Amino acid sequence: MDFSSTVASQLNAGVILPEGLVIITLMVVLVGDIILGRNASRQLSYVAIAGLLGSVVALYFQWDNSQTIGFLGGFNGDNLSIVFRGTIVLSTAFTILMSIRYIQQSGTALAEFVSILLTATLGAMFLCGANDLVMIFLSLETLSISSYLLTGYTKRDPRSNEAALKYLLIGAASSAIFLYGVSLLYGLSGGEIRLDAIAAQLTDLSSGQSLGVAIALVFAIAGIAFKISAVPFHQWTPDVYEGSPTPVVAFLSVGSKAAGFALAIRLLVTVFGQVTPEWQFIFTALAVLSMILGNVVALAQTSMKRMLAYSSIAQAGFVMIGLVAGSDDGYASMVFYLFIYLFMNLGAFTCVILFSLRTGTDQIAEYSGLYQKDPLLTLALSICLLSLGGIPPLAGFFGKIYLFWVGWQAGLYGLVLLGLVTSVVSIYYYIRVVKMMVVKEPHEMSDTVKNYPPIRWNLPGMRPLQVGLVLSLVATTLAGILSNPLFNLANSSISNSSVFQTASTPVILSESIINRQSLSE
Repeated sequence: MDFSSTVASQLNAGVILPEGLVIITLMVVLVGDIILGRNASRQLSYVAIAGLLGSVVALYFQWDNSQTIGFLGGFNGDNLSIVFRGTIVLSTAFTILMSIRYIQQSGTALAEFVSILLTATLGAMFLCGANDLVMIFLSLETLSISSYLLTGYTKRDPRSNEAALKYLLIGAASSAIFLYGVSLLYGLSGGEIRLDAIAAQLTDLSSGQSLGVAIALVFAIAGIAFKISAVPFHQWTPDVYEGSPTPVVAFLSVGSKAAGFALAIRLLVTVFGQVTPEWQFIFTALAVLSMILGNVVALAQTSMKRMLAYSSIAQAGFVMIGLVAGSDDGYASMVFYLFIYLFMNLGAFTCVILFSLRTGTDQIAEYSGLYQKDPLLTLALSICLLSLGGIPPLAGFFGKIYLFWVGWQAGLYGLVLLGLVTSVVSIYYYIRVVKMMVVKEPHEMSDTVKNYPPIRWNLPGMRPLQVGLVLSLVATTLAGILSNPLFNLANSSISNSSVFQTASTPVILSESIINRQSLSE
């Protein structure tokens, strides 16, 4: 009895109850598809959404849980992981809503798509709470491989096949680089795999260890930067976004990015706390490059999906300001911005899906005069794009203000000023789309809009799209006006997380090497 109770307490399997509900949902969808066939795929999609909402409820009841460590230290279900896991689960639920009509119209199996998407969600959720190297890598690969499959899911489309191949090749290289970096950590720590144990072993850096930690840091950041689409590790993003099924792009832009930032916070703060100035310098460079290239190149795009791809790169640059700040407020600003980014970005992609389903194109020029034919779609897309640009009083404005305020408090004046300038640039290409939809005279409509089909929400799979559109529109609007509860949520997720309570004191790596070398001489 004592042995079993000890094992149960060490496993603490209840900490992954939200993931367990997603696993059960995945099994129900798989088995239901085999038994009921393709005719029941739409009902199975609703079952998947119900399971994901159940996972959100389980996450809510785990808030401020005193027993957060599970599986012998391999998983940490603290408040930080709860917020990120909740963001990922909600992004998946929205993605399924916008996928039903899109996937069925493409002629591919919906239930299989939902199953792969749930598998990617599992990988992302475990990655947010992973507390040892083995679980980090397994979760990362689960997310990555599922993402490759989703990218090439519409196999009859040559663009989707090309996107999947590019994503696979570049993703495999980044995984190998990341694995080499964490294997160096394993060796330098004397065979430890838990993040806190590795950090304890690396507190006293000798000259040889300092070089090894520096290499491990660079390789680990390369893997993380690929996942969050930071320049210069962004090469896959525009082509994959343009060629992939649009619901997949929506998930990658929010769920995968949130998991990448969750991994970055946990790994950098816990393991690389000794070399904080070094990784802050690297992420400063990544933020500068991402904000400049993402916003400038987006100006020249003619496709909505490619424009949103470069916008996603630029948004990652803004979020990195909070990471570089390195304070509790900085991490809280990241959590807050990623949560509201979920609604405004998925709302924009929902509008792109609706327009492409009705017209068969995603070219920006074809949106000309859309207000005359589809006021709801025009309103929703305008609100989401203006929020992404940071126009008050929408949610994106408060998110950027929080990030810039945190950066200014941390003394990152140049980075904040660059963020302000590039935000102004981003407003131009967002408003260009809004102006094209709203301001154009009837005789200046594009041929696509002139032949716009009648709006029929009663078609199979259109109601979920309508629900997703309205929810994202309401959330994007109200999250800005009623942002105080979200501020409190973000701050609470950081202040009550064990990661930041045990973070070690930063030491400048280069000075450590120089001092030890001078002593040895």
